[in-house]
Amino acid sequence: MSMLTPPRPPTAECRTVLADGRVATITATRRPRANRAEVKCVVPGAPQLSEAMQNVVRLARLTEARHDSREQVVLSLDLAPAADERNWELAAVLADRMVRGVWQPDSAQVTAMGWSDHWHLGQVSGADGLTHLGALTGHADPSAAVSTARAWFPLHSGGINDALSWVEVSVSPLDDATTEEEDTIAAPGLDLTAQAAVRQVLSAARHFDGKAQNRWKTVVRFAQPRFQGDSYQLALVMADRLARGREFIPRGRLIATGSSTAWHAGRVEAVEGRQPKTELILKQAAPGDRVLLPKAWQDELGVDYQPALRAKGATLACVERIGLI
Repeated sequence: MSMLTPPRPPTAECRTVLADGRVATITATRRPRANRAEVKCVVPGAPQLSEAMQNVVRLARLTEARHDSREQVVLSLDLAPAADERNWELAAVLADRMVRGVWQPDSAQVTAMGWSDHWHLGQVSGADGLTHLGALTGHADPSAAVSTARAWFPLHSGGINDALSWVEVSVSPLDDATTEEEDTIAAPGLDLTAQAAVRQVLSAARHFDGKAQNRWKTVVRFAQPRFQGDSYQLALVMADRLARGREFIPRGRLIATGSSTAWHAGRVEAVEGRQPKTELILKQAAPGDRVLLPKAWQDELGVDYQPALRAKGATLACVERIGLI
């Protein structure tokens, strides 16, 4: 251990004041990861709060300069706040950073209150004198290093809720190129199966770029996180490519639907529901929109479909591979 690097504590505590005046303590401990989740959160009798805390900590970690996933951090909260209370979030983030040695407070006892809708950007709300996480170590606002883009895809269920829904990808540079690609991709709000699918799609599609892997910390958000099927995949891949500067930006929205069993080869394949999805896209297209559909649908669209989109000021491309489209 270098004299310039103080030893990391085995445990760390950060207090927070709840809305009813009680003082709660978040305790963080660390241990070898051993194929476990890198963050585990425990709030007795409140599994949803445990999941929310895990999401907060994972997103806030994406603002750190380096990513080290060799250890597991376990966080616990001794008192359960109200369901709609969020001021404990900053305390969870600080306890996680303290136990890993990322942030060393000036005092032995730390009390913090604050929350954020954009932890992946390092932004902090409700904290006295702290507006972003970079200020903890005298650094610039980490959101300046984040690039964000959205793409839209059709959500079709056969009812009044049919709509074009967006997927948003935010990326920031990753210093440690030895980190596993999927460990640096967060998708808050999705169930575990959907999170794994999102990570696999992005990791494979970046493989097609050649040198795009292990270079980014990534957050994926969906406007509607509860959906079925894989027709979102092409929109996800395109939002990621836009955020990383790999695609030309359309004047309006980029609307896409398609999936693939071989994203690592850049291949785009058809999905189910061609007719209702293309009708929905045509209905909601606006001037400047760029529409991407699977090449396999081209002959089934009909001769009037592309002119109809053009009449609304939108453009269409039927693609069989990703690339500069």
